[in-house]
Amino acid sequence: MAVETKAAIEAGADGPVRPAGRRSTAAALRGAGLLAAVAVLLLVSLLGIWWGTRNIPFTETWRLLWAPDGSQASVIIHEYRIPRTLLGVLVGAALGLSGALKQALTRNPLADPGLLGVGLGAATGVVLAIGFFGVVTALGYVWFAFAGAAIASVVVYLLGSAGRSLVTPDRLVVAGAAVTAVLFAFNSAVLLLNPRAFNQFRFWTVGSLAGRQMDVFWVVLPFIAVGLVLALALGPSLNALAMGDQMGRALGVNVGRTRAAGMFAVMLLCGAATAAAGPIAFVGLVVPHTARFLVGPDQRWLMAYSAVLAPILLIGSDVLGRVIGAPGEVQVGIVTAFVGAPLFLALCRRRKLVTL
Repeated sequence: MAVETKAAIEAGADGPVRPAGRRSTAAALRGAGLLAAVAVLLLVSLLGIWWGTRNIPFTETWRLLWAPDGSQASVIIHEYRIPRTLLGVLVGAALGLSGALKQALTRNPLADPGLLGVGLGAATGVVLAIGFFGVVTALGYVWFAFAGAAIASVVVYLLGSAGRSLVTPDRLVVAGAAVTAVLFAFNSAVLLLNPRAFNQFRFWTVGSLAGRQMDVFWVVLPFIAVGLVLALALGPSLNALAMGDQMGRALGVNVGRTRAAGMFAVMLLCGAATAAAGPIAFVGLVVPHTARFLVGPDQRWLMAYSAVLAPILLIGSDVLGRVIGAPGEVQVGIVTAFVGAPLFLALCRRRKLVTL
């Protein structure tokens, strides 16, 4: 029985062990689907580089993409649209993967990147940067936001692991709710007493890719890259923990180390993404459910799909915001809320959300 259980987990099965032929066919289909999703991501990214408030023909966009000539159109493409699109890919992958990881760690199908206080920790860092240090640039916000997210993550984990008992998903959620309440009260007090800080903070808190250039991309890239590798490496261990802590230990998983590594990956991914683009709603909540609907509960495939599908949603929403807001634009954080909410409701109607 133990051998069959372990084989089922390694195969990503949720029930009886499947024949080897069926498992290989399912894996081939999932791999083909992942390649198709990557192709869609490339097309959406190209659309993000082409479409903007300045109308540049597609043929000229394609030429300038590979041969910049210093013209105004070339500057727009290389200094603004390419960095914005690359950051969208990076932030989207981080949000999608951190959402999937949080749902696995907490076994909560409604978990999103803000559940454990990471997002509000980043917001607190920005409030401090604006209200007390006079920071006004997106690059300046990044370091404060990331530091706030890191401190909030550490505090949540310490509170969740306090006492003699080991850290559990329920304790992490309760600790995250407590830290979130405290940080929200602190931010509200600072912003209400400082109208200038509130006026600047409200633009950051919408969530946007506009105005971010390559300097922001290079700052957050190392943190998100480490978080991506760590999260993907935790897939087999999370598959075992999905059956319960006792079964996970029986299969050789170090539960405490896995949860600590997962929290660290969430801090890197969600903290860096929020620091770079502000809080963006629904991406980390909707995308893991979409991936689960497509490939099932196997965390290895679920995380890989989440890392690809989330940038598609984010960049697609960013392009949609430019279309519906022309000649201006609607910020991506607003568009993802309008796009993500109906999609999430549709998923809820198609299949009942179960405890993870």
